[in-house]
Parts: sequence; structure tokens; C-alpha cells
Amino acid sequence: MIPTMSALRPSLLLVLLGLSLSFQAADPLQAAGLRAGAAKVDITDDNAGPANDRMYARALVITDGKTTAAIVAVDAVAIGEIGPIKNDYLGKVRDQLQTSLGIPPLHVAINASHCHGLVAPDAAERTVRAVQQAYARLVPVHIGAGVGHEDRVQENRRIKLKNGREADSRHAYSLPADEQMASVGPIDPEIGLLRLDDEQGNTVAVLYNFACHPIFGVPSGGNTADFTGFSSKVIEENLSPDSIALFIQGCGGDINPVRYKEVNNPRDAETLGNLLGLSTLKALRRIQVAPTETLKVINETIDLPRADLADRIAQLESEQLRLLRSLQGTSLNFRTFMELYDKYHRFEEYPSYYSHRYLTEKMLGREDLKKMDAINRANLEQYRKNIDTMEELTRVQTNLALLNMHQAQNVAAGSRTVPVELFGLRVGNFKLITFPGELTVRIGLNIKQKASHDLSFVAGYTNGYIYYAPTTEQLLNVGGAQEDSDCILAPDWQPLFENKALDILERL
Repeated sequence: MIPTMSALRPSLLLVLLGLSLSFQAADPLQAAGLRAGAAKVDITDDNAGPANDRMYARALVITDGKTTAAIVAVDAVAIGEIGPIKNDYLGKVRDQLQTSLGIPPLHVAINASHCHGLVAPDAAERTVRAVQQAYARLVPVHIGAGVGHEDRVQENRRIKLKNGREADSRHAYSLPADEQMASVGPIDPEIGLLRLDDEQGNTVAVLYNFACHPIFGVPSGGNTADFTGFSSKVIEENLSPDSIALFIQGCGGDINPVRYKEVNNPRDAETLGNLLGLSTLKALRRIQVAPTETLKVINETIDLPRADLADRIAQLESEQLRLLRSLQGTSLNFRTFMELYDKYHRFEEYPSYYSHRYLTEKMLGREDLKKMDAINRANLEQYRKNIDTMEELTRVQTNLALLNMHQAQNVAAGSRTVPVELFGLRVGNFKLITFPGELTVRIGLNIKQKASHDLSFVAGYTNGYIYYAPTTEQLLNVGGAQEDSDCILAPDWQPLFENKALDILERL
């Protein structure tokens, strides 16, 4: 005979109730409040040559029992399209996470730091493993958000020229002459921060959003996660054991590491990473955490207009021909140019001999040396003009190759629009909106300024890759800089995205 509930002894009833509650608590998706777990898995390609430091897939899983989201920060150049991560990576990761953990594909956001290190061919499987490990570590968490500040590690690489055009500071380009430069663009020194602590006060994870290309490199020349790898290392080593620091790349499309074209000292990303890491830690210590149940994900796709680059390609080809035809013959070669350049810039008044010889010729009514100097200076100027033209020609040809590539892609697409996935996340009072391209910094500044919620942040390089996404104004400069040339979007894409991003942030 099975006893009724009323017939059970009170002590036994309490035991059974306790067991029931313990079973419920063991299910990470049934506990009240937010739970989170974080982990990282090494994704370095050890067959790609010596590794200066390690690259990781860092994963953060957050759940309120009904909604579960996975955010992954990958030390890689992009999520597909370019670099070692292939175009099927995102689909593979999402499918496996749905199968193994039940996380909906559209609740998975994967951000590439945009470092140019080389990751292992099985990066997808390793990424899945990182998320699975994070899921297995789910614990109740308290949440805090805030901002930090760091303005010593980045610079805007776009340069406004006096002729109204813009150029880029890149290794693929020589810089225009100093006298041609008028001004540079802005930076965004803000560090957007999400902090997740367990109930004992240990930091489970930190998500930090910052805008800058991690392409500085290391003196050894080895494979590297660059300065964002070093900043994450600094943060993790100075928080709780097993804390995970996820760098989320912001609107860094036109933002370089400071002194990017350094030639007098070895370029060392660790120095910049230490600065960013320490500034992040300083800000984290000001953030107060508290329990919250607020977790929301919005994933929507919008269609953005593709560019028709045919006219600009024709214009640039005409410019290419004009520059080529403007090259003039000169008596000098590089050796004699350097010899004369040194002499005529060190000794401007008496470059070819001691002053007394010039004075003697003047006394005798002759100007042999002065006339020779005039000829040499004219040859120097013509040779220098050829150098300027050659440098401009290299910039035009580099950008023309990009425009031709993207025009072919846009034609082959068979559509005048490109679908773009936007991922919106809210955790507590922290909001994030993502985009798959290399957003330039003004776009991030615009959105953050217009957003009604102070702690709203923007990330590019997420859930795919569609090349650069410069402003409408920057796209008036097509062919002058990488951002406006390495782009598949038409100029009117910017307000469409910004309005949609603000709409999603408002609904989060």
C-alpha cells in the first residue's frame, strides 16, 4: 500500500522536499537569477611556425533559466571570409552548440579580435569545447557594468589632406608628405565593461569592449594574439583564479595601434596590451555588482545596399594613367640623389665646397659653383617629384585592386543588397549591439552618443565578415584609403544600420 502524503512523517516529508529542491538546483537552467560560466581553449596553430604567445577562444555562457546566450571572443582576424577561419565555421559552431547544449544558433555571438595570428584548422571544434566547458561551470552570478578610459594605445589612421582627400597610415601605403597633411580623425578611448562575479565575490568573467586594430606585432615576429591577447592575460592574472577576460573588438576599422609605422624601435604589442589591461583593471575595481535577472537577446537581419564601383574604378584607372605619364626622366639615380640630397640639405648656402671658394668666384665675377648648384637642385626636385608620384601610384594601384575585387564580388552576388546579422545583448544594465564588418570609429561614437542608455556599446567583427564599413562621408573618398576601397557597401548603408542598431538597443 502506497502511503498518502498526509500519512508521511513530517521529518521524512522535509527530507523529500530537500531532495527535490537539490535536484532542481542541480539543473543550471532552473535556478533563479542569472547564472554564468566561462572558459578558454587554446586555438594556436602550432604548425604555423614559432608562437610568441598563445591564441584562445574565450567563451561566456549566461542564462536566466529561459534564455541562454553564448558570447565567444576569438583571437583571430575574422569570422570567415579572410584568414584561417573558414566560412563554414560559424554554422558549425552554432549547430554543434544547439545539438549538445540546446543553445539556439541566433543566441550565439562570436567576435574576432582581428589580430592577425594563425589559428588551428580545427578552430571550430575547439570553440565548441570552450563553450561546453563554460556551460559546465555555470554558477549564480552578480552583474555590474561600467566604463574605463585608455587613450595611449591607439591613433586614427585616416589623414585628411589639404587637397580635400584622405589617406591611410598603413604598411601597404607610403604616407603622403608632411606638407600635404591637414588633420587626423578621432579615436574612442572608452572601454565598455561587463563584470560577472560569483556569490563568493570571485570574478567569473569580464567582457571588455575597445576599438583598435591589434596588428602591432612582436619583436620576435612569432605568431601572436597581439596586444589584446596581452591585455586579456594581464586582466586574468590579476583577478580571481580561473577568471576569463573576453576582449570584444569595437569600431576599430580606422584605428591603428599608436606609432604603427615605427621604424626606430622594435614594435612590441605587449607594451600596449599592458596599458589596456591595467586601465581595464582600474575601471573594473570601481564597478559594483548586484543580483539581476535581466538577460535579453535580439538577433535580426537587415539588408544593406551593395556598392556599384564601376564609375570609381574607371576614374581611378584614369588617375593611374595620368600619374604614370607624369613621371619625367632625370639625370639622377637613387645613389646620386641620396648623395646630393644629403649635401644640399646639410650645407644649404655653400653645399659644393668651402665658403671661401664661393666668395673667391664672386670676387672674380664668376658663378660656376652656384650655377652647378642650381642644376643639381633642379634635378633633385624632379627626382623627388617622381618619388611622390611613384608613392601616389602605389596607393592608387593598391586601392584599385581592392575595388576591382569587390566589384566582382558584388556582381557575382546577383543581388543589390547584402544581408547583415545584428546581435543585440542585454545583461543587467549592459547593452551591446554587433555588426559583422569593420566599422569605423565615428559610427560607434554616433551610436553611443544617440543611445538613450548610457552603458550601450558597439562591436564589429561579429558573426561573419563583410570587410570595411566606413561612414557615408568616408565613402566619398573611394579609392583614397583602405576603408573606403575595401568595402562592398553603398554610401547610404550608414543611416540604415545606425537607425536599426539604435532601435535594437532601445528594445533590449
